[in-house]
Amino acid sequence: MGATKETLGFQTEVTQLLKLMIHSLYSNREIFLRELVSNASDACDKLRFEALARAELMEGGGELQIKVGFDKVGRTITISDNGIGMSREEAIDHLGTIARSGTREFFGNLSGDQARDSQLIGQFGVGFYSAFIVADRVTVETRRAGDSAASGVRWESDGSGGFTVESIERAQRGTDIVLHLRPNREGEDAEGFDDLLSGWQLRSVIRKYSDHVSLPILMRKESWDNEAKEQKLTDEWETVNQANALWTRTKSDITEEQYKTFFGHLAPGGGEPVAWTHNRVEGRTEYTQLLYLPAKAPFDLWDRQQRRGIKLYVRRVFIMDDAEQLMPVYLRFVKGVIDSADLPLNVSREILQESRDARAIREGSTKRVLAMLEDLATNNTERYAGFWTEFGQVLKEGIGEDFGNKDRIAKLLRFATTASDSNDQIVSLADYVGRMKDAQKAIYYVTADTPSAARSSPHLEVFRKKGVEVLLLADRVDEWMLSFLTEHEGKELVSIARGVLDLGELGDEAEKQAAEANAGEWKAVLENLRGALGDRVKDVRVSSRLTDSASCLVSDEGEISGHLERLLKQAGQTAPARKPILEVNTSHPLVAPLKVDATRAEQWAILLFDQAVLAEGGQLEDPAGFVRRLNDLLVSLSLR
Repeated sequence: MGATKETLGFQTEVTQLLKLMIHSLYSNREIFLRELVSNASDACDKLRFEALARAELMEGGGELQIKVGFDKVGRTITISDNGIGMSREEAIDHLGTIARSGTREFFGNLSGDQARDSQLIGQFGVGFYSAFIVADRVTVETRRAGDSAASGVRWESDGSGGFTVESIERAQRGTDIVLHLRPNREGEDAEGFDDLLSGWQLRSVIRKYSDHVSLPILMRKESWDNEAKEQKLTDEWETVNQANALWTRTKSDITEEQYKTFFGHLAPGGGEPVAWTHNRVEGRTEYTQLLYLPAKAPFDLWDRQQRRGIKLYVRRVFIMDDAEQLMPVYLRFVKGVIDSADLPLNVSREILQESRDARAIREGSTKRVLAMLEDLATNNTERYAGFWTEFGQVLKEGIGEDFGNKDRIAKLLRFATTASDSNDQIVSLADYVGRMKDAQKAIYYVTADTPSAARSSPHLEVFRKKGVEVLLLADRVDEWMLSFLTEHEGKELVSIARGVLDLGELGDEAEKQAAEANAGEWKAVLENLRGALGDRVKDVRVSSRLTDSASCLVSDEGEISGHLERLLKQAGQTAPARKPILEVNTSHPLVAPLKVDATRAEQWAILLFDQAVLAEGGQLEDPAGFVRRLNDLLVSLSLR
């Protein structure tokens, strides 16, 4: 048999690698149990596969299972399986080399029909070494299925650079991994490990990470000992996990109530889902997706870094809560599960690598969600309106973030418009285009800080007069979205508060000629107003937008709007320099006298400008000065 015990060195710089892994790659210590249960599941899957050709490997049968136990006195946790086990050479090879996986090597040796039949076999790398997160010594006792009892192996290491291997007698096939927990550290805030020596705690971790492993995971039942005043282990074993992943079942076998119940596990307190989609995708990349649209937005919806939407499983083993690479940020409200058989993971399995498979799943899942939204918007407008109220602003982010699906997202957008007195966002771009006047060539919109401010904007006056519908945009994301959404189905989106207003064929030829003549007659007054305002404005001109108001501010083409300027300042950012254009309504009673009394132009120019600033929702630089000028005006009018 050769030497029964020998001491060997790791085949890599294990000290540095273990330190890196323990303190950097794993974000929380309970990951170790997920990893070791996953490896045990792999070992059972490999035995099941090899036993198809060699039935004797089952050694008389017995249900494949995983057991988890703990010993408070000895401060140990044991994970056992009755899977394929390891020979002495395999233990040295697989446990002595970091980043080498016996499972991956086994899978790589398969070909043809064997490869297709082994799809349940995992492909994980160095999960075993996560044991050193909580243990300062790890003992592995194992025997390969089909070998004699005398071929058992004990492998042991403290993770400091070497390990020992010795031959032992082992009657049962499979592997036992015993973790000798690290001592508790001193200090008030020091990390402890005693809480892991609890049946409740271990069950909680198993249900969180490994609930859907297809094999039963067993733990001893506990009963209350009145004398010791604590829970005591019994000799009876019970299954801890469900061992049944809902999403792996066919849709016809799942009831609507079961779908809703599962959503409750994904989003506790989230009520019932608005809709869901359940699909198995096959082809170059194979995965199962179960995705839900929630009815209520979480409180942290606007924290783009705090996403808890998609749970990633690999072969029914939980990997992470937020697989952000598998769903774009603008769909962060989506809840659900994606279970893949072959996603490549990095060394810790916690950070999903950006790969072709990941991109394929992301694209496929995005299209599924958009299709679900399209179906809801078409066939259940009332429920979609409720969804839009909760998540519409987030969906708007997709216009700028997902260029490939921009047109599909644009059709899902909803707006408030001047077609009704309601501020509810229920009008689609298709609705708007369908109601456009025959001579109308553009989709008109106005942005403001609030729906009420948008609805009362002086820029709307000529559009109301002509009965032209205008989109009312008051969400903070709208200005950003409009920098990407410039047209829809050949119709340009035009701001009614920017540039020279050109109504095209909607304008009356007589009105155009009258406006040109009016501008000439008012040239001198406009010069006086421009001189009085100085650097505050870029220009002063006669307005073709106003019918009731005395003045308004307009941004020149290519410049930011006053609304966007305020948003940037509120966010603490430096806004680009903006000089608005002041437009005056020459038929207004406050403006008309300026034509015959030029002395008033300098006195009232600033008043007209301040009125326009307030009308667009801005703040005055000199509120007291505005009040004084307004009082002077009122006094002068009262003395007439």
